[in-house]
Amino acid sequence: MDRLKHSGFYKLKFFITPEEFKSVLKLFEQNQAQFNRTNYDRTKHDQNQVYEAYKTYYQYFTMQEKPDYHPFFVYSITFAAANESSGLFARNEGISFPHLGQWAEDELPCVMISLPKGFQINLEDEKGKYYIYEDIREHLPQTYAFFDEVTNDMKKITKPFRFSAYATDADTLQEQKPAVRISKNAVNDMMNSWMVKKYKLVIPNK
Repeated sequence: MDRLKHSGFYKLKFFITPEEFKSVLKLFEQNQAQFNRTNYDRTKHDQNQVYEAYKTYYQYFTMQEKPDYHPFFVYSITFAAANESSGLFARNEGISFPHLGQWAEDELPCVMISLPKGFQINLEDEKGKYYIYEDIREHLPQTYAFFDEVTNDMKKITKPFRFSAYATDADTLQEQKPAVRISKNAVNDMMNSWMVKKYKLVIPNK
């Protein structure tokens, strides 16, 4: 039996402004979501703390001078959708890009929100206990519907992130197409950021 049939994650990678992120947080508030840091103590944060954490992460990449802290935004998110209890995961990731024949030493930002595709079913036969994954949409339909609502909300205010970098030499720009969505306001904020200036990146604002 194929245990990996429903492995992997539904996911969306995005970069939006803190104010836009605050509107997304309201959807979580409606489902009584709890945000936990992924540290040893699983520290709980309220929505204001989550907003401030995102704002700090966002500002690292939009300020004109490089801040002297390490950007970080990672949460496990539990919530109740109808009679289901489930969770999502949100974490910052980096967008690597080429610069003059090698990878740039810095990475552009995004946050990935994800939901497992599989729902673990524990089974047992004459050989012993085992498990399979079944489609989470069948076992936790409200959870998937909520994830779909959140990601669709973000898709409405974002577009695919496109930018050009001097990948091989200082004379030729090459378009980069990461699997990330970005809002127009976030593009505006990044235009004069330290990283865009450092690598002479070109981000169209259309």
